[in-house]
Amino acid sequence: MSLTVLLAILFAAFLHAGWNALIKLGTSKLTSMLILTMVQGGIGAAIALSRTLPQGEVWWWLLASGVFHAAYKLFLAFAYEHGDLSRVYPIARGSAPLIVLLVGGAVLSDRIEPGEYAGIIVLGAGILLMARGVFSSGESRRLVPLALASAMATAGYSMVDGLGARIAGDATTYVAWLFVFDVMLFVPASLFLRGRSVMQAAPKAWAMGSLAAVLSYGAYAIAVWAMTVAPIALVAALRETSILFAVLIGVVLFGERMDRAKVISAGLIAAGVILTRL
Repeated sequence: MSLTVLLAILFAAFLHAGWNALIKLGTSKLTSMLILTMVQGGIGAAIALSRTLPQGEVWWWLLASGVFHAAYKLFLAFAYEHGDLSRVYPIARGSAPLIVLLVGGAVLSDRIEPGEYAGIIVLGAGILLMARGVFSSGESRRLVPLALASAMATAGYSMVDGLGARIAGDATTYVAWLFVFDVMLFVPASLFLRGRSVMQAAPKAWAMGSLAAVLSYGAYAIAVWAMTVAPIALVAALRETSILFAVLIGVVLFGERMDRAKVISAGLIAAGVILTRL
């Protein structure tokens, strides 16, 4: 992996932590996620309609991606209703690389060197350790299965989109269409679960949700591009350095406590990134 690709992935990780913080700040997490999804869908539609249509089997990959993305956002929004950013985010994001590694080793053709495997494992361990405080902090344990479900969906779309974008041969068009499919699935699901009230939001909520949408779109467009030029499991793991940014945001903006476990976990995450570069 080149330095350019590495830096691009780290920037995408920063953007990802940023939009999650905006969703967490919202009064209704599902409404905030709905606004984000609708704006993303609009951006995607504008880009998709200006480019050549995908061909053949690419549509099946896009449909699968839409399902995974919609599930990911639903479970993540529900998890944020039960826990802090610095708890939900590590579980949701930290478990995904390990799932990708285990499943991807069996079904993907990417070659990953032993040092990179070690980096993924150390990185995943650090993020999971970051989340362990949920069992001693008095937070609702309901966030754990919701965050893990979000992680499984993340692993699913990581592999589907990495392969689908390669088959499509055009990451920009692929990402645009996947967000179109995402909005077509997420909006009906949200209305079914929470009713029409989920659409009601103040102008400030629309502004924050729209900003989160721009950050999220940019973050994932970079990630999908990176998965077309670098091993999917490695990209998926490096994206999880966003936990460092999320912890800083949690401490600075939300006043969340930085304890020894979080410091150790941050060190493991940094070590995991270094190992992937050896």
